[in-house]
Parts: sequence; C-alpha cells; structure tokens
Amino acid sequence: MIFDDDAPETSEETPEEVAEDATEETVEDATDEEEASDEEASDEEASDEEASDEEASDEEASDESGDTEDGAELTLGEASSEDEEPRTPRQPALIRGKIDRHGVAIGTGRRKTAVARVRITDGDGGMTINGRALDNYFQIERDRLLIEAPLRATEMLGSVNVWVRVNGGGPTGQAGAIVLGIARALQAKNPNLHEALSDGGYLTRDGRMVERKKYGYKKARKSFQFSKR
Repeated sequence: MIFDDDAPETSEETPEEVAEDATEETVEDATDEEEASDEEASDEEASDEEASDEEASDEEASDESGDTEDGAELTLGEASSEDEEPRTPRQPALIRGKIDRHGVAIGTGRRKTAVARVRITDGDGGMTINGRALDNYFQIERDRLLIEAPLRATEMLGSVNVWVRVNGGGPTGQAGAIVLGIARALQAKNPNLHEALSDGGYLTRDGRMVERKKYGYKKARKSFQFSKR
C-alpha cells in the first residue's frame, strides 16, 4: 500500500519556467565574464601607462646623470691638476753611511770575507777601484752591471765620482761589498734616495757565508769514504 506521505515530491515548476531560469543563469554568467574581461583590460592599460611613465622618468634621470657626469669630469680634472702635490719619498730610519768634514759621502760594504770602503763625490761619473778603472778591475760584465745598479736606480750614474778600496774575498764577494758600500754612501749623501735603494734591495747585507769545515769531515759536510774493513 502507498500512502500519500510516502509519495515522491513532484516539482510544481513547468518546463517553460525551467527554461527561463536556465537562460537567466547563462545571461548572468556572460555579464560576469564581460565585466571581468573589462577589468583585466583596464588593469593592463594602467600597467602599460605606468611602464611608459617609468621609462620616461628613467630616460630623464639618465640624461640628467649624463649631464652631471660630464660636468663632474671636467671639474674633477681641473681640481686634480690644481690639488696634486708631489709625494715625499720614504725617509730612512737608520743611515749607516756618513759625510766627512770635506763633504765626501762614505760607505762601508761587506760580502762574504770581502770589505769595501767607498767614497762618493760630485763629478763626471768616474770610478776607481784599488787604483784601477772598473772595466780593468772586473773582467766579467755581470759584476760591472751589478756595481752600476745602485747608481742607475737612483739616476746618479754619470754625475758622481766613486773611489773604492776593497780587499779580501774573490770577484763575487768584492762586487757585492762594493754595491752595499755605494748604496750606503748614496743614502748618506741624499736621504731621499732611500726609497729607490731599499726597493731595489741594495741596502740589504747579504749574510751568506761559506760554512766552516768540521772535525772528522773532509769539508763542511762531506765525509771520507766509509770502509767496513
């Protein structure tokens, strides 16, 4: 048995009303889509306008910066040429050479077992070593260039006379001793030359010496041949 309460509910709307509701919904959806597209288009136009404004402002700023840079370069160049001051060279903390009462610069140099006593005066560039000329005393060009190196570094070659008395050691030791003596005499003559001499390493005493022979060895470290029997 089927009672009235258990009967399925039937919609009272007619097919015509259902169709009208569907058309209304589609129309509303279309209007919503059109409004959204209009909003997106307006947002894009606003963003394009902002980008163009930013580009224009960047171009103006670059033009202004270019003008200022050009002006700054001109002013900086003029100011730098006016404000430049010559840099004072480094001064020595200790001067080992000396100036005698006659105005002669004296320097003593040592290398290995050689000792050189050097005197420098203003002149035409002559150099005397133990009463002999440089080319006659040192036969090897390497030694001659080494001796002239401190004079070339300080641009004093040809403007001073050098007198040297050296003894002990061999050619290499005597050349090193003369270089140190010349450098110390130049430093005493003009302390402003200290920077050039120091950077070239001409004021450094080379302390390398020949190692002494030990008892029981043939030389400083060389042994005699071992014999088991």
